[in-house]
Amino acid sequence: MRVTDAAGATRDPDERDTPVVDEGLLEALRADLLDAGFTVDGVADRLGPVAAAALHREQAVPARLAVSGADDPCGILLSFFTLGQPSSAAALDRALPRLRAVGARRLGLAVTVMPGSAGPAGDESVAATTTDTDSAAGGSADEPLVARCDLRPYADERHDWWVASDLGELATGAALRTDHVLGIGGASTTLAAWTIRRPVDRALDLGTGCGVQALHLVGHARSVVATDVSERARDYALFNLALNRTESAASTASTASTASTGSTDPAPGVDVVLGDLLEPVAGQRFSLVVSNPPFVITPRGDDVPIYEYRDGGRSGDAVVRSLVRGLVDVLEPGGVAQLLGNWEVPAGRTWREVWQEWLDGVPLDAWVVQRETQDPAQYAELWSRDAGLTADGDTDDRRYAAWLRDFASRDVESVGFGVITLQRPESDRAPWRDLAEATGPVAAAMGPVLEAGLRARTWLAEHSDDEVLAVAWSCAPDVTEERHHVPGASDPSVILVRQGGGLGRAVRLDTLAAAYLGVADGELTAGAALDAIATLVEVPPETVRAAVLPVLRGLVADGILV
Repeated sequence: MRVTDAAGATRDPDERDTPVVDEGLLEALRADLLDAGFTVDGVADRLGPVAAAALHREQAVPARLAVSGADDPCGILLSFFTLGQPSSAAALDRALPRLRAVGARRLGLAVTVMPGSAGPAGDESVAATTTDTDSAAGGSADEPLVARCDLRPYADERHDWWVASDLGELATGAALRTDHVLGIGGASTTLAAWTIRRPVDRALDLGTGCGVQALHLVGHARSVVATDVSERARDYALFNLALNRTESAASTASTASTASTGSTDPAPGVDVVLGDLLEPVAGQRFSLVVSNPPFVITPRGDDVPIYEYRDGGRSGDAVVRSLVRGLVDVLEPGGVAQLLGNWEVPAGRTWREVWQEWLDGVPLDAWVVQRETQDPAQYAELWSRDAGLTADGDTDDRRYAAWLRDFASRDVESVGFGVITLQRPESDRAPWRDLAEATGPVAAAMGPVLEAGLRARTWLAEHSDDEVLAVAWSCAPDVTEERHHVPGASDPSVILVRQGGGLGRAVRLDTLAAAYLGVADGELTAGAALDAIATLVEVPPETVRAAVLPVLRGLVADGILV
């Protein structure tokens, strides 16, 4: 049997190592997955809280025990697609009664394990043991099958999806291939949670991978373009868009000279385009750009593998730096870009100084939130273990040392990680900058927080001090105040206000700013309230206004005053 995928290529299912798109088979798969309860909630209930939490931490043993010997559809699918355990064709037929094992093979989701074959599910040695005759005939009921890809449920507040990707180390027990297509991970869920979800005209998912961000964008963008340099990632994205009933179109462009195919439908799908970073969309403009780029800083050479999903082929933090400087070319006025990134901080400098240099001359508003920082050794330990890079001690030590030498060559003292939000101003005003640090817990859904914060910072940039003072601000309902006294003192030595949601900001105030916050109830304008406070403390009004106004602007930007 030969199948034509969404990219127009005709191949035997067992001659490709990514799933194929066949709408009839996908319709059967969707129905079977729903009937099996193979959803986020269904899987959590099937595993139980302990095993589900362990699996989220990439610990498979509790989950394996929870589904050991499973004969229910959800348990079989968990064991097969998530944990990489072999299954008989008969068991798959029970779990997928419409698609059946033969349909799973035709979609490229399963492969027959022949006697004497070696290697974990997804390994080339396993794939090579199948034949086109086996795939067409369906094989016997007791033949052993293994998953060719990871397939798992994914959801947000309004959607239930399924996402296919390459099997991870958890299932294969082996190092990942260098063109591995990553599934749903911490970075992708972080970006999804921080993305602003207001309706937009055109959206770009830059470096789509398996298409997770594109699935989200379809819900609030009139049209979506998704790009990736990897053909395998393109294939997975097309499969996932089709599986989740999202219309998609593919372009095989590999250079900037080939534009993506557009769509004029009122509810268009996603154009999936091959190309490196911004090259395939040169000359186009978007209302929203999201990107989980290959930001991992990896040494060149020294036998350190380069993985497409995490390494952008540039030295140091050049991938993120080049995006920050280049995104202005694809943003329409008022357009927003949101991306994740790492940045190097050389000895003797701060991360804010690094970002101020990056942003010098860039005509974009910038709100950078640093979420964590690591020293070079911590960073090397994290990424030298990633992708199953465990071998003999000598190899591990060489790779570890390669990271340390690479950082030392640029005098790197620390590496920051965070979320970057950029906005192209709609007018010729000077762009604003906010370089913040928030290393603690934040709201689960940060998109609304980012949208409100972006709106507040833009308003502040476009309004004078007199206009700020003319507003009757209110203290947000999630704000609390702490006062710390030295024993025996009548006045507090420290006054802190804390934000219960959002970024969880804690701001230290002096007595004048604290007095204003205490009366900010939306009745008096800020100017009138500060003048009244000046009378009470017998200080000239202009002095009080000058002292409080910078703090007031910061409180408005952070959502403490609304």
